[in-house]
Amino acid sequence: MRGRVAGTELQYEDRGAGPPILFLHAFPLGLFMWDEQVAALEATHRLVRFDYRGFGGSPPGDEPLTMDRIADDAAALLDHLGIGRAVVVGCSMGGYAAFAMVRRHAARLRGLVLQNTRAGADTAEARKNRGVLAERVLREGPTAAADAFLPRLVGDTTTRDHPDRVTQLREAVLRNPPRGLANALLGLGARANSSPTLREIAAPTLVVGGAEDVLTPIAEAEAIHAGIPGSQFHVIPRAGHLANLENAEAYNAVLASFLRTIDG
Repeated sequence: MRGRVAGTELQYEDRGAGPPILFLHAFPLGLFMWDEQVAALEATHRLVRFDYRGFGGSPPGDEPLTMDRIADDAAALLDHLGIGRAVVVGCSMGGYAAFAMVRRHAARLRGLVLQNTRAGADTAEARKNRGVLAERVLREGPTAAADAFLPRLVGDTTTRDHPDRVTQLREAVLRNPPRGLANALLGLGARANSSPTLREIAAPTLVVGGAEDVLTPIAEAEAIHAGIPGSQFHVIPRAGHLANLENAEAYNAVLASFLRTIDG
């Protein structure tokens, strides 16, 4: 469904009933990346997910897509749906937006899942590279983003055993408008250092890494876990940067166990 939220049109889905969970997707994908989790949890939870501005069915804005903007859109969507607090699950860029929610909307967090993400900001070189890629995407189209990211988005196991899944991911990336991808790249490069935010997190937190993740290696997940007192930590085997999608069975078991500690 599509609705007017925070001054724009956002494509979102609101399914199921029970304790609410809000999913925040990775770059350069969309709400579809949580299909396996929605299928596993819709009988017991209310599940909300949306396409950020410039992804999937949500039109792009005319400025960089900052992590604060995603966090504010997420909070506005919760308001739109009459949801006070939710467990927020963020993967990669979604994790960066989840950190922004901690800073800007902490009272909305019933729990937090930080998956395949990092707390630190981009280096100057990484920020420059994102800007260069953003320019390429505007010139050449979404193929430039797919070529740059897809080889590192999934682990060796997925590449070897599930080439059809890689093809589906590429097709999804190519459906995104160039302006949306470029705006997000600029927003990613400008994101804040969230390392100081770790000590501010009071909500129950699960940190998840992928054993084959080369974009945010396990050391990044370990650093987040070490910085959040009382957090849980799990590594998903046979999975890269998209652990929930690459090894859904193992990921869903870890997520369900964590949710039981919150839901009672």
